[in-house]
Amino acid sequence: MNTRERDFWDDRSAPRIAPEHFNEIVATAADLAIVLDLKGTVQSLVVNPLNPTIGRLDHWQKRDIREFLAEDSLAKLEKQLSAYQQGEVPPTDAIEVNHFDNANWEFPIRYTLHRTGDENLILMLGRDLRPVAELQHRLVKAQLALEKDYESHRDYETRYRVVMESTRDPLVLVDASSGRITDMNSAAAQVLGAEADALVGSLFGHEFNGLKRGELLDQLMGAATSDTNSSVTAHTKRTAKELKIQARLFRASGDKTLLCRLEGAGAQEVIAEELSEVLTLLFREGADAVVFTDPTGMIRNVNEAFLNLTDVGQLGDIKGKSLSDFLARGSVDLKVMMDNASRHGSMPVYSTRLESAYGSQLSVEISATHLEARQNGGFAFVFRDASRLEVVRDAAPVNGAVSGEAMQNVMELVGSAPLKDIVSATTDVVEKMCIETAVGLTRNNRVAAAEMLGLSRQSLYVKLRKYGLLNKGGDE
Repeated sequence: MNTRERDFWDDRSAPRIAPEHFNEIVATAADLAIVLDLKGTVQSLVVNPLNPTIGRLDHWQKRDIREFLAEDSLAKLEKQLSAYQQGEVPPTDAIEVNHFDNANWEFPIRYTLHRTGDENLILMLGRDLRPVAELQHRLVKAQLALEKDYESHRDYETRYRVVMESTRDPLVLVDASSGRITDMNSAAAQVLGAEADALVGSLFGHEFNGLKRGELLDQLMGAATSDTNSSVTAHTKRTAKELKIQARLFRASGDKTLLCRLEGAGAQEVIAEELSEVLTLLFREGADAVVFTDPTGMIRNVNEAFLNLTDVGQLGDIKGKSLSDFLARGSVDLKVMMDNASRHGSMPVYSTRLESAYGSQLSVEISATHLEARQNGGFAFVFRDASRLEVVRDAAPVNGAVSGEAMQNVMELVGSAPLKDIVSATTDVVEKMCIETAVGLTRNNRVAAAEMLGLSRQSLYVKLRKYGLLNKGGDE
């Protein structure tokens, strides 16, 4: 059958179509058919009954079609009408326009324009583009969703890479079913002695000596699923290092993966070296004064901040001297701090006064730490300037030694007793407070407490008995 358009409908095969049948054919062949004169007036129109969403457009008839076109569509229609008016071939076979009317709705439609037997009339056959526009809108939304997912994936991928490369621990991801390396960081590649790109995709077990095929994977799976935090020991082929491998099993997208952390002496040495460097910088340039002493309290090393507090020119001037030479209460302060630090590991806060090389004194707060090392053991003291705090420090008793009730009892004496008796009672309260504070600071060391208060041991015992403190703790 010949379907070329010039042969499709010749004079011999042309059937005679009645007007009512022709209208039905046109109505069903297009979503909207309009007979338009060259001025743009709608002479007649018919809507496809199979597309009820367009609605009734009878009010368009005998009106200018421009009234129902969007402003951006007018130029397209004018160009077509001008060509027909001048008897020229239309510049395009079809135009796409947007219709609207007083019902505040609009829809896109694609028209093909056709000549008729009347030179003043044009047949416009339109296809509703709303299904196409809706499909395009869905495609655009799907594309935007894909772009968003892709950007989110890139974001997580970047974070994952940054975390993997920033951590000091050598990490390897191993497929739990095949035993092949799926990913690793640079630290792990360095431990295994090869480039990361060359190792990814290879069998993890081939990087170690003395293991049969699949043996390492079985051991890692066993360690990952055990209740105890066990590890697997293996020797690398390239670097001949002994490593402890800690494995953790997890599932992602249905696939099981082992996260393996490689531990070796080399890695620990790198961490220790970095930590040592950072601590050295903190000791040299820190704001707080730091002093290291031997087990007897003799100064070994101090930082610049301590030299500034004590007005000492250089370390050599005080190295080998006792730290007690710079404490207001001398050996009493030093013994209290060292005894407490030795007993408990550290003493968080101890308040006293620091005496400079030229006799001036400064209020300080000291923390002491006992360093239990085989070599270079001793004590570390950190001094913090507390002189500014004295201005705003509350005058409340230390460690709550004097309660509000005791002060209230003294205040109630006003008006009921002579001033001399009130002052005597107040003196007793303060004296008890000082004794309790000294006993507390020295951990009930009566000898040290007596030296701290400037009393003889016998006088201290008399006052302890006076205030009912004699049986508070044991004597040392």
